[in-house]
Amino acid sequence: MKNGLRVWLAGVWVTALVTLSPAWAGLPFAVDGQKLPSLADMVERVIPGVVNIATTSHVNLPDHPLFNDPIFRRFFQLPSQGNRQKESRSLGSGVVIDGKQGYVLTNHHVIDKADAISVTLRDGSSLKAKLVGVDKETDVAVIQVAAKGLQAVPLGDSDTLRVGDFVVAMGNPFGLGQTVTSGIVSALGRKGLGIKGYEDFIQTDASINPGNSGGALVDLSGKLVGINTAILSPGGGKGNVGIGFAIPINMANQVMSQLVEHGEVRRGLLGAQAQDLTPELAKAFGMSGGVGAAVTRVVVGSAAYQAGLRPGDVVIEANGRPVRGASDLHNVVGLARVGDTIAMKVIRDRREQTFRVVLANPEAERMPGEKIDPRLKGAIFGIDADDGEQTLVKVVKVTPGTAAWQAGLRDEDRLLSVNRLPVPDFPALAKAVRAEERQMLLNIQRGEEKYFVLVR
Repeated sequence: MKNGLRVWLAGVWVTALVTLSPAWAGLPFAVDGQKLPSLADMVERVIPGVVNIATTSHVNLPDHPLFNDPIFRRFFQLPSQGNRQKESRSLGSGVVIDGKQGYVLTNHHVIDKADAISVTLRDGSSLKAKLVGVDKETDVAVIQVAAKGLQAVPLGDSDTLRVGDFVVAMGNPFGLGQTVTSGIVSALGRKGLGIKGYEDFIQTDASINPGNSGGALVDLSGKLVGINTAILSPGGGKGNVGIGFAIPINMANQVMSQLVEHGEVRRGLLGAQAQDLTPELAKAFGMSGGVGAAVTRVVVGSAAYQAGLRPGDVVIEANGRPVRGASDLHNVVGLARVGDTIAMKVIRDRREQTFRVVLANPEAERMPGEKIDPRLKGAIFGIDADDGEQTLVKVVKVTPGTAAWQAGLRDEDRLLSVNRLPVPDFPALAKAVRAEERQMLLNIQRGEEKYFVLVR
């Protein structure tokens, strides 16, 4: 009798706990003759806003004598001799963010190099989509479809997520069609994975597989908290092992707003570099803790320089967000727009100070090569700093096949001198080029190598 009473009381306690818990509010609990706990109601509300994405692209085949052999082409299912392109198809997922405008959020790698994009809705209808904009650095893309009655997935707040929160992943794994998996938030703020330039991933054990990319990660209330992006699989495999990553929706939404407005992300320029603050560095700086980003270089004349930042400063907070390392600072700056002000709390000489940095426009510090000399046509030049923190001119981008490319210039080349004259800025570069009109002697640093290039 006593044992029966204990079991009955335990059942009442568990039932009350499940009923009163906010995470289970409104869900039925398990009792004989009753329905088991289910996420079906939430899934039915959300899944119409999760779409399947199919892309078609054409890949140029390399020129090789074997491609002239009809048996070889037939065996490998290659196109005819006159057609040197092969059609490639891929599948992924997307999330409707704005039903009225038809905006769909997905990953850049889902639609990368696509010649045609189509979106399949829950009811099976297929729509052509146009590309609005992409950001490779965060792996975010926005496409648009013209359709009435699209159902958007409501946005959540990824900043409020905690490790252990229940989440649900929705997408199109392996092209099977809309699929739902569940799990928990395994970790937050995952960085250093080498996946993209700006990393602040949500890690989850909700099953994510190829084709889930661009799909929704939602909380139990059905609000979008992340965009499923990648998995970690031993040995380079493609199967799920319980380690998946999603872009926080707060980050993705910031990027999306710029893509919709400009078709690209217009990042502001800080003009400083930083590294993680190790316990050893913290001790050397006279700090008790080892959390922050130590400024290692500040470009003379840059936004950071004008605001007062200097090498040796330790940034501990940016715009109210704690800075635990260089990647945190990198993310805050990388998601801000040109002209935005970032308030930075800094430890300098064991004292806390606040600096307000107005991010500069990188385009204002770039110069097309043809404006300097026709032999430099096709290159875009910018301003950088050498190891001594003095400015110099570098190649931001050079278009293959142009005069600058044929002259030997490549992306990220740094011009140490031109015609044996230093080139700290654009006027100095133009003056150095005019100093010897018949030829141009460039002293270039490419990576760790330094050498001369002669342009006649």
